[in-house]
Amino acid sequence: MPTPALRLHLRFYEELNDFLPAERQKIEFVHHHKKTGSIKDLVESLGVPHTEIDLILVNGQSVDFHYQVQDGDRISVYPVFEALDITPLTHLRPRPLRTTRFVLDAHLGRLAAYLRMLGFDALYRNDYDDPTLADISVAKQRILLTCDRKLLMRRQITHGYFVRSRQPRRQLREVIDRLDLHNQFLPFTRCLHCNGMIRPVAKALIQDQLLPHTRAHQELFGQCDQCHKIYWKGTHYQQMRQLIDEVIPQGLSMR
Repeated sequence: MPTPALRLHLRFYEELNDFLPAERQKIEFVHHHKKTGSIKDLVESLGVPHTEIDLILVNGQSVDFHYQVQDGDRISVYPVFEALDITPLTHLRPRPLRTTRFVLDAHLGRLAAYLRMLGFDALYRNDYDDPTLADISVAKQRILLTCDRKLLMRRQITHGYFVRSRQPRRQLREVIDRLDLHNQFLPFTRCLHCNGMIRPVAKALIQDQLLPHTRAHQELFGQCDQCHKIYWKGTHYQQMRQLIDEVIPQGLSMR
């Protein structure tokens, strides 16, 4: 005789509703779950990656991802708390990484370049498959940025974020706001092409690589220490400066 389905009462809060169908957003709803199992498996079966969750209350008590769901449970699921102190409760997200650095999936190449423009260590290649991205995130302690929620559901991933927007500039603002990166900018210190560090270089050392117009009108240069690409404050710099001014709130100082 088949085991009867569990009848569960669930509510997801704040941005976790982004992962739910409209009829289940911002309300308590009844869900009939076919089998017992961990609460992690339950919430991910509903489309919510575990990396987005900071707290789960079951019948008013804080639980971890290993909790085995029971018939009649009332379950409340919360994202990261920015202002509310939940120290006495069970945090489900690990502590933030000591150094903020990223690995991005194949759909986020422009976002990777924008993050590098602001000085963030952003690893990106368009041929990384899902297992490779997961392994890099864990082994290299990098925050995984992805448009694939299934990727964030891999058990070994501890630091990841599902990028909602599909427009690169909006993605940049979204990631900065969501991860609270406003005071970590070091603009124009990383190569947009390979993620290497840009170091000052004497004009005399690279002038044979410059176009005549650039050689005649520019004096200050930087060079990537990995791919050796040369940078100077030309038209592209002004365009990037304008983008940064759009992203950084007026009056916010950059380190």
